[in-house]
Amino acid sequence: MATRPEWISVLARASAEEIGSLAGPLPPYRRLRGPETGLTMLRGRAGGAGAVFNLGEATATRCTVALPDGTLGHGWRLGRDRHAAEVAAVMDALLQGAEGEAWHARVVAPLAEAQRAAREQKSRRAAATAVRFSTLGTMR
Repeated sequence: MATRPEWISVLARASAEEIGSLAGPLPPYRRLRGPETGLTMLRGRAGGAGAVFNLGEATATRCTVALPDGTLGHGWRLGRDRHAAEVAAVMDALLQGAEGEAWHARVVAPLAEAQRAAREQKSRRAAATAVRFSTLGTMR
């Protein structure tokens, strides 16, 4: 089973419809926070490993829910999709429970595989357009 940061990452990239089609009806839960939309600072590193700098702000939505047994779940995503953040929070809570392995196999694993395949396809399309330059010698 994936670690919590890994499944939160997968859920953050999935739409509410994708999660819902795999999970089916969600159990009862109570909203504790949100869903609410705000801004988050995006940070980068010069050259990928250099000094940290602020790239700019992005819209993000977050939600926190509680299951009847008291398990808390958190969901985040870029953009304004409040329903997707809420569904991700419910899934996070379910994945922490006794049935977590089953939820992972049913929802997270298929989503992770679909996201991996989409990344590979995008990478192959980009690689097909690569231009390679070579020189015949040095100019004086």
